[in-house]
Amino acid sequence: MKMGMELEATKSVIDEKLTFVKVHMPWDVLCTYAEVLHIKLPIQPNDLSSRPSPWRYLSCITKYFYPNEDLIRKEAEFFTAPFEKDRLDFFHVRDRDAFFTESMRSRMAYYILSRAPYEIRGSIKKFGITKLLDGGVYKAAYPLHDCRFNVKSKEEGCPNERFLLYQEWAHPKSFYKMQPLDLIRKYYGEKIGIYFAWLGFYTIMLALAAVVGLGCFIYGYKTQETSTWSKEVCDPEIGGKIVMCPQCDRECKYWRLNSTCEASKKLCIFDNFGTLVFAVFMSIWVTLFLEFWKRYQAELEYEWDTVAFLEQEEPPRPEYEAKCLYERKNPVKEKVPYTACGRCVRVSIGIGTVLFWILLIVASIVAITVYRLAAFFAFSARLRAQDLKELEPLKEYVTPQMATSVTASLISFVVIMILNILYERVAIWITDFELPRTKTDYENSLTLKMFLFQFVNYYSSCFYIAFAKGKAVGYPGDPVYLLGKYRNEECDPGGCLIELTTQLSIIMGGKAIWNNIQEVLLPWVKNVIFRYCTRVASEKVIPRWEQDYQLQPVSKLGLFYEYLEMVIQFGFVTLFVASFPLAPVLALVNNLFEIRVDAWKITTQFRRVVPEKAQDIGAWQPILQGVAILAVATNAMIIAFTSDMIPRLVYYWSFSVYPYGKSSGHTMEGYINSSLSVFNTDDFSNFSMPIGKVPNMTTCRYRDFRFPPGHDRQYEYTMQYWHVIAAKMAFIIVVEHIVYLTKFILSYVIPDVPYAVKEQIKREKYLTQVILHETNLKLVSKQQCICPLSLLSVFVFSSRIRDVKSVPDVLKLHTN
Repeated sequence: MKMGMELEATKSVIDEKLTFVKVHMPWDVLCTYAEVLHIKLPIQPNDLSSRPSPWRYLSCITKYFYPNEDLIRKEAEFFTAPFEKDRLDFFHVRDRDAFFTESMRSRMAYYILSRAPYEIRGSIKKFGITKLLDGGVYKAAYPLHDCRFNVKSKEEGCPNERFLLYQEWAHPKSFYKMQPLDLIRKYYGEKIGIYFAWLGFYTIMLALAAVVGLGCFIYGYKTQETSTWSKEVCDPEIGGKIVMCPQCDRECKYWRLNSTCEASKKLCIFDNFGTLVFAVFMSIWVTLFLEFWKRYQAELEYEWDTVAFLEQEEPPRPEYEAKCLYERKNPVKEKVPYTACGRCVRVSIGIGTVLFWILLIVASIVAITVYRLAAFFAFSARLRAQDLKELEPLKEYVTPQMATSVTASLISFVVIMILNILYERVAIWITDFELPRTKTDYENSLTLKMFLFQFVNYYSSCFYIAFAKGKAVGYPGDPVYLLGKYRNEECDPGGCLIELTTQLSIIMGGKAIWNNIQEVLLPWVKNVIFRYCTRVASEKVIPRWEQDYQLQPVSKLGLFYEYLEMVIQFGFVTLFVASFPLAPVLALVNNLFEIRVDAWKITTQFRRVVPEKAQDIGAWQPILQGVAILAVATNAMIIAFTSDMIPRLVYYWSFSVYPYGKSSGHTMEGYINSSLSVFNTDDFSNFSMPIGKVPNMTTCRYRDFRFPPGHDRQYEYTMQYWHVIAAKMAFIIVVEHIVYLTKFILSYVIPDVPYAVKEQIKREKYLTQVILHETNLKLVSKQQCICPLSLLSVFVFSSRIRDVKSVPDVLKLHTN
């Protein structure tokens, strides 16, 4: 109240012990804090002609994909300038009640409430609504919704913006419509608006990637039956006569290659030449996405008046001001608060804690790897009950490899979810301990910690399958062991790509289902229970503030988890897309639901968010750029080392020709036989010798390029192996350089800020200077009463000072 607010207390209708304190902001207080917070307000209507939309000729069709213009009208465009209370006459004020929007009023009210002192004990000063909330003095503090979301308010002058947002945005029937971003920004603030703008833009760009990815999948599905290598695996005369060596010690049995016929066909769906084209396309797509988002973001910055939103204008967090008991001068001689424990020490402790948790994730990955080895051994031992002499093909989906892959993926997902819950609290505690100065600093610090953890947590199992599994296994006579006990896993004869695809589909699908349960079901159930426990007689009218109190409180971290969910998804879509072309399709479907789920959640189930200013998506922008750069390398390495693409190409161009008598050229016939080496069963060690042995069988085959037994260099690498290694390295280098060069050219050619926006910014700066500054200079020159001392001080440095003999001479000289 000392700071100019008006407070009004009202007893609760439901609970007599509960009191609601309503905060009102008078006009004078609004003007004062609008200047303090550098809020930009209209000074003149936009007089620059806008370029016509290239889609205007299709408006008869596209209008159905936009919100109803009769309900949500397009806002008038104005040039704006930072508000100055002394120059109110130069601002475009048509109606004082509507001059400051509700989001502006709420932001100014929260700024005062978070800094108002309420108790002083010696040198300790307590202030801020946050401290009172933590102490239990107040149970909640929130801005009010303007009406019920599903019932239009009958009060005169009520804007009913919440009702409009629900009807045209959050309602499931509007899933196909574009988002009313201007109304979202007006009602919830720029920070919420920029998130939904980014999510909508990302979803639109995903549509293009999904179409190409679906085309690649269909191509692979159509060619799985005609693929030469899958036909050779399934052929009883080729794959049916190739006996493969056991993949574990003693308990594993010999098996025929055609037992993996169905798995080989499924592998051809994802491992084909179309996947290579799609991986290169996605590397270009991610560059276009980021560059066009910068342009779109620049347009929103201008339209939403966040162009000049500088970090130094952001006030310190109340928690920072409360804990900083000392002051010192910075390089610009400005007094700034600081704490006794230096920031360097706090950050060092935080980094050490983050590294410890990352090592904990690595330990969990090692544990899951040990499980995979033990599980593969157990599944193989169980299947040994089959008749070894017949070597019948295993049924689909019951191979040891598939059983191990599915169970390990499910366990990995559960471990990921548990570690996420634990680390979330640790990350918040570390960031609080570091004591960042502003809320932006706080969110950026927490964002980096959480993303590093989530990156390792979600992607480590995928990196293991893609780049570690089956890469160092030795050969049957001399296998490689993990921890001296467990024999390293081998890939299927077709490679580990199908297992990587399984891992990605389980984690992506499970994560989407889990997040929807958390975001939709839990808030709805909590609200239903709360309303049931606090229900009142029907004749009582529950006021708006009490209806909002029954809704769920907004998380302190706001949109942090929404961004984190989408950025992790972005990593799955880009980092491993070479193994799973359907990833963009799944992401697109998920995002179409995500937009409406988030909209429904914040509109119907949560209290109104305190509006905040935001210029961009913050620390998530450089994180997305880093993921995009890493995605080029990971996809090139997946194609080179995880898929069977390069060995096939090497065989096709270097080691295969048509038999004599046929037309000249190359063929893939004989590739399967070429990619499998021969091992003498008598060369097994006593520890690894299989328990069962097939009569009249002296050799078995395994996946590698080694000389056969009896050769002068038996079990050493052949020349084909070195050709394949050289081709893989050359492929990675060439593809990376081509893609990175293309990305650089695209980022240079596409400007970050559109030309039209640049012109509007220049025009706005010019008008600000003319209206707010030059006008005042003219007023000064028209003043009738001029202080002689001021004029004398002006002419002290004039060469005509010798002509000044009296005050009349000064006035005369000034007039001349």
